[in-house]
Amino acid sequence: MKPSTEGSSSGLFIARAAAVLGSTVFFVVAPCTLAGLVPWSITGWQLQPPFLGLELTRGLGAIMILAGVPGLVDAFARFALQGLGTPAPIAPPRNLVVTGLYRYVRNPIYVAVVAIILGQAVLMGDGRLIVYGALLWLFFHVFVVAYEEPTLEQTFGAEYEAFRAAVPRWIPRITPWRAE
Repeated sequence: MKPSTEGSSSGLFIARAAAVLGSTVFFVVAPCTLAGLVPWSITGWQLQPPFLGLELTRGLGAIMILAGVPGLVDAFARFALQGLGTPAPIAPPRNLVVTGLYRYVRNPIYVAVVAIILGQAVLMGDGRLIVYGALLWLFFHVFVVAYEEPTLEQTFGAEYEAFRAAVPRWIPRITPWRAE
């Protein structure tokens, strides 16, 4: 059964403000640590020789980072403003978020975090970040399959089932899905 988001406009304002605050705190704690602090601790953000000896690969890394950051921010904002919750399991959304990048891929936050990490690996020419990014993606995959998807199915029922049937978990669709 879907949780209710109906109520007074002041109640909605308070719920939205709490969701924005919670999402902001979680953003600083989780993605900033996973995609910023940990890569910095591994590499010191020192450039190594470029992969394959091609400076062009650094540009690809920069593109991955520049694509990941706004996607990450947008997904967090949607959790707060539309979902009235946070990406953190302790303060989940009240509404299923199926707009923005969620029309293309079910897990844009995880995809963006891994893209930012792998982008740093390619930009800096550091294979250790590729290993870290792959291990983090594996952790995300296990978490999504074992906890997130069953929880979303239980919370949102048929609405989540339709979303899950139409939108891939990791590899984005070419065209956006539209909830009916």
